[in-house]
Amino acid sequence: MSEQVLVIGAGIAGLSTALALSGSGREVTLLDRDPPPPETSADEAFESWERKGVGHLRHSHAFLARLYKLIRDNYPDLLTQLLDAGCVEISFVENVPLKLRDSYVPVPGDEDLTILTSRRTTLELVMRRYVARLPHIRFLTETRVRGFITEKVGGDIVVKGVLAEDDATGAREIRADIVVDAAGKNSQGLDWLRKEGAVIEESRAPAGIVYFTRHYKLRDGVEEPKRGETPGAGDLGYIKYGLFPADNRCFSITLAVPETEMELRRIIVKPEVFDAICAQLPGVARWTSTETSDAKSRVFGMGELFASWRTMVKDGRPIGLNFFPMGDGYIRTNPLYGRGCSFAAVQAHILRDVLDETRDPVARGLAYHTRCTAELRPYFDTMVQQDTAAIRTAHNALNPDYRPGFKSRLARSFIEDGIMVSVRSDVKLLRAFMRGFHMIEHPSLWMKKPRNLAKVLLVWAKGKKRNAAFYPPKLGPGRRDMLNSLGLSPTADFERLKQAA
Repeated sequence: MSEQVLVIGAGIAGLSTALALSGSGREVTLLDRDPPPPETSADEAFESWERKGVGHLRHSHAFLARLYKLIRDNYPDLLTQLLDAGCVEISFVENVPLKLRDSYVPVPGDEDLTILTSRRTTLELVMRRYVARLPHIRFLTETRVRGFITEKVGGDIVVKGVLAEDDATGAREIRADIVVDAAGKNSQGLDWLRKEGAVIEESRAPAGIVYFTRHYKLRDGVEEPKRGETPGAGDLGYIKYGLFPADNRCFSITLAVPETEMELRRIIVKPEVFDAICAQLPGVARWTSTETSDAKSRVFGMGELFASWRTMVKDGRPIGLNFFPMGDGYIRTNPLYGRGCSFAAVQAHILRDVLDETRDPVARGLAYHTRCTAELRPYFDTMVQQDTAAIRTAHNALNPDYRPGFKSRLARSFIEDGIMVSVRSDVKLLRAFMRGFHMIEHPSLWMKKPRNLAKVLLVWAKGKKRNAAFYPPKLGPGRRDMLNSLGLSPTADFERLKQAA
């Protein structure tokens, strides 16, 4: 008899799990707390599809190259349907600086550095329709999970199913051989295990930002602005910005503001303020100009962002047999890096391989968590390190009297005048850097190669004057000028912090 698999949640993590397990002969049931998607177009789905379980449904989304490659190589029909729905492929060459385009020569592997961008509602709608047509997969919608069915065997907690509830049938038990918790950041699965006595360690680090997104659509007859020297994404210290082309002539802008920038956070949610900020960022101003596009949404905010990693093995035994957390309920990341969907897809395919290799529940649990750690922990740790540095920089930016010490100036110069100038001036270094960022290779592998490090050090040693051609144009105004333009005091947040101290 085939194994019965219950998947809690039908977002990207749940859909990735069903996709990975399709064709395995297992019966997969996805439990979704929300109503089924509308039988409608991508535009109407964006307007009307409500997903209470997905708080970031209308924030910017992109499938990094690792996830794009996974879909392309394993589910070509799904990729075709995503492209037919209007999703946008951004190839490696489109990220090559204009100064290097004429000398760029593609090499094998460049095709693996393609990104897929779209509105989240379109990505999820197409994936869901595709998965729903696969054999041995079914959805139970408007079904809420209230707890686990468990048994104690020796010292192990064995998950045997879930306690579910829906308006039609009320409360009931749904038993299964495997339970996958893909319910997202608000999942209660680990809390339910803790009530059974499980000890789950968690490392947590603040993201240090608040996220704001607004959607736009190109006006009729207007083509996308050509990408120029000024990038569509950048970091001004007091604000980070990103332009996300999407499906069907739509695009979104995300502005990430440090948590310490209370004055800016207070008003950025106002559409007129959001647009005023965009108008001062050359990389996105041409897109958000009223001559180019129309705003199609309010400003969506998302806070309380942090990274967390749960350790699901204790004393050499998995915490919860036949139970596999997935996505944000297991490993939560700062959305600024766009890795959440890719993390979930990688976990889903690790689970598939583990389930196929053995039926021993202990061996399955240990293998799943060991491989997830080996595959994903390097990206998690690098992200936390970068967030910690960004939080420190944002805090220092509030203090008008702050002067960085020699070590801080040296480290910043190595990054800005060494690493970043190197990847803008050398396609080979850009390629290596992108392979790390997009999870094709270990994130720091490229800098550990002596030849690459030597190139970076040589560029850094040349100095700013000789490298001037490879610095980007000014990304936007400084903090003081931006805040003044918005009628804000550049020193108010610093005074607030002094009073709090």
